[in-house]
Amino acid sequence: MKRIFLFLLTNIAIMLVISIVISVFGLGQILDQNGVHIDLMSLLMLSAVVGMTGSFISLAMSKSMAKHSVGAYVIQEPRNDQERWLLSTVERQATAAGIGMPEVAIYDAPDINAFATGMFRNDSLVAVSTGLLYGMTRDEAEAVLAHEVSHVANGDMVTLALIQGVVNTFVFFLSRVIGHIIDRTVFKTERGHGPAYWVTTIIAQLVLGILASAIVMWFSRQREYRADAGAAYLEGKHKMIAALERLQKSVNQPHLPEQLEAFGISGGMADGLKRLFMSHPPLEERIAALRNSA
Repeated sequence: MKRIFLFLLTNIAIMLVISIVISVFGLGQILDQNGVHIDLMSLLMLSAVVGMTGSFISLAMSKSMAKHSVGAYVIQEPRNDQERWLLSTVERQATAAGIGMPEVAIYDAPDINAFATGMFRNDSLVAVSTGLLYGMTRDEAEAVLAHEVSHVANGDMVTLALIQGVVNTFVFFLSRVIGHIIDRTVFKTERGHGPAYWVTTIIAQLVLGILASAIVMWFSRQREYRADAGAAYLEGKHKMIAALERLQKSVNQPHLPEQLEAFGISGGMADGLKRLFMSHPPLEERIAALRNSA
């Protein structure tokens, strides 16, 4: 609940800052003087509602959507020694991390992967692939589970949703301001909105959305380093390094669905500008960071 409160407080604070900037610099009056009549404050309020609401709903539905998208089976009563080990390992790590026991699930996939999601630290989901269970040693699998438990303990899902909500607010707001300015000054629309407004708004939203996603993915990469460090604390640095080295051997295998990739233990590979849009740092950089850590 603390992070949900911070989610709302941060967005409100950003709205206040933008409002102050608009008032201090008289941006509304400047636009009016140039024939661009737009209610910036009303647009800002609408943008915040749209940005926060979409991100908040996505976070609230994250567990059910994740289970459905990968066909995860939630372990209620363990059916074999492997499931008993999985439950006991997550329970031990959750207790050490100071969070409530997550739901533990298995999904059928050949790649070595796992993910964690959920709105609350004490009501989360940790899921592992069958490929991980059969393709890793117990020590390596324990490190991966600790990585996912660390994501939950760090509140990474809420924080990522918060950042996404903030950038959504900016994208919605700025794209409509740009569309309004182009419509009024270039195409001389005097009343209402002409076709230029809608075309320009859509193009601006696409371009700004791409730029904003680079910010979100930067944070996603940083949280992977923190989760690696959390796993090293819970299970030992050598186990986490061994797990990442094992993942290096499976980089060409299929991965999680795109909407869940940011929550997995590893993501795809990319070079050049594509690196800006990677949800995970390269595995060799994560291994180096662990080796260089205290």
